Amino acid sequence: MEVLVVLIVFGSIAAMIVLPMWFREKTKQSAHRLLAEAIARGEKVDPDLIARLSDPPAKQHDRPRRTLGSAVILLALAGAMTGSAYFSGDFDPSGHAFGGQMTAAAILGALGLAFLILAIVDYNSKRNEPPRSE
Repeated sequence: MEVLVVLIVFGSIAAMIVLPMWFREKTKQSAHRLLAEAIARGEKVDPDLIARLSDPPAKQHDRPRRTLGSAVILLALAGAMTGSAYFSGDFDPSGHAFGGQMTAAAILGALGLAFLILAIVDYNSKRNEPPRSE
């Protein structure tokens, strides 16, 4: 039973990470397929569109904000799981081994803190770099 719970928790986290990447890739493949069909039919295609589809994505300029958002979400989840463990009796402040909910909360809290530190570093490095000209 515990194995099933662990698989569900980590499987759902993996799905939240993998599925958006998979859908983004499918959308990109679909756009390339439509573009190839248009070229095969002899339709005129905007060179700018071809360049945008073939070039790698530009560096994320809102990375610090996205990282901070991830940190807030993970820390909120850790807090919610801690509260749930407290009210369900899974919380043991005496220092003994925590139950499954507190273990998951500790993992999510550690990831949230890591994202928070990364966001702080990103904000500081962004503040110190010269302004871009676009």
